[in-house]
Amino acid sequence: MDSLNSLIDGFGTALTPMNLLWAAIGVLLGTAIGVLPGIGPAMAVALLLPVTYGLDPTGAFIMFAGIYYGAMFGGSTTSILLNTPGESAAVVAAIEGNPMAKGGRGAQALAAAAIGHFAGGMIGTILLVVLAPTVASLAIGIGAPDYFAIMVLAFIAVTSVLGASRIRGIASLLIGLTIGLVGLDQMTGQQRLTFGSLHLADGVDVVIVAVGLFAIGEALWVAAHLRRSTGKPIPVGRPWLGRTDLKRTWKPWLRGPVIGFPFGAIPAGGAEIPTFLSYVTEKRLSKHRDQFGKGAIEGVAGPEAAASASAAGTLVSMLTLGLPTTAVAAVMLAAFQQYGIQPGPLLFEREPELVWGLIASLFVGMVLLLALNLPLAPVWAKLLRIPRPYLYAGILFFAAVGAYAVGGESLDLVILLVIGLIGFGMRRYGLPVLPAVIGVILGPAAEQQLRRALQISDGSVTGLVNTPFSVTVYAIVVLIVAWPLIGRLIARLRGGRKTAEESRTVSGG
Repeated sequence: MDSLNSLIDGFGTALTPMNLLWAAIGVLLGTAIGVLPGIGPAMAVALLLPVTYGLDPTGAFIMFAGIYYGAMFGGSTTSILLNTPGESAAVVAAIEGNPMAKGGRGAQALAAAAIGHFAGGMIGTILLVVLAPTVASLAIGIGAPDYFAIMVLAFIAVTSVLGASRIRGIASLLIGLTIGLVGLDQMTGQQRLTFGSLHLADGVDVVIVAVGLFAIGEALWVAAHLRRSTGKPIPVGRPWLGRTDLKRTWKPWLRGPVIGFPFGAIPAGGAEIPTFLSYVTEKRLSKHRDQFGKGAIEGVAGPEAAASASAAGTLVSMLTLGLPTTAVAAVMLAAFQQYGIQPGPLLFEREPELVWGLIASLFVGMVLLLALNLPLAPVWAKLLRIPRPYLYAGILFFAAVGAYAVGGESLDLVILLVIGLIGFGMRRYGLPVLPAVIGVILGPAAEQQLRRALQISDGSVTGLVNTPFSVTVYAIVVLIVAWPLIGRLIARLRGGRKTAEESRTVSGG
């Protein structure tokens, strides 16, 4: 009942004319940016982060939530129409959505995606309302060893799940942790990696790191591989679904959030895994398996609902534990820090108006998203015609303006370029960007919790594993690290049994 009353108060905040305007602007901007190939929600939020400094925190985060969900839907639009996912969560939508579009059913694919996002977002946000206060109340009793264990879990999970190899994931994390070391030691006041620069004594601003790695790095990468011709989008009419389509999609819309929400709430690499699992599940359960790969509408509906619910799940751990599990959550956590607000167990007590206004705005944003995107799908398709040189020149301009706005120092532009070149190098050698961003944000906090736990235990390492919670988390970490080895061992044992059975059959014959 407390959560319900708080949510009603949140609607009172979210439904004010100004906050409704910010939500609408966020959804509109997010969808427009998400449609453009290569620009995902993380880059959209990072680029617009400095622009919102003049807003009050509640209005800014309501706008960010709109951008997040809008960009996810926009990524699906370009994925379906052009076979070019606007962001990683929309990759699976292209498998069935693009064949549908080529077969003249692009309108139905877009409608299935839009309603899937709506259903997934609504169910995910309801679960957020139910679970977040409970998680926050449980998290109040978590101490320094437990927090350090959670952060180690986040580091290991993100580096294990993302990228072509674990080594590259760890290398990316180390880059982020190194950037996070720049500045003054929080406990001793000594300068670290500042090279004698007073400007670097405050550390490298997280906004500059996020914009540099995402926007500048991506723009440089695209410029290095720019093709002169752009793909031609497939024209679409007004999205609609017939009775047969609704019969085939309503169950995937409900199953998707069940898969997507838990993966969003735990540090497991974002929406990529649940969307793929949802696709596999729908393929196994479908009565129309022969259509998969040729344009099965279930393969669009389920993964899109899973992606949207996953986005709601990421807010649970971000708001209650201060733990970002995706790139967007990492950038939003940086935004909280810019406003002097620290997400965590006490956030629901200290900033109830902001938190519940943000959660209520998710419901409002979902309705706005559905209302805007069903009739505007043909308009978004036309945005795909923007030449990429103009598009990425604009991104570089806004990134530079945003970085300069952070501190008003020209040195910030140099730092932005250096970090952008690092982002370009990471893409060149296949290093995922997310572990680096999470390393920058969580690295200093993890160091502080580690040193605090060791101080409490008089320097004894056992102080890191002296609670049941921390022992449980480290057990999960060991399982994640050892799982590939266990998988290989099981495969070898199975292979050995098969060989033994074959030899028996041959000798018996």
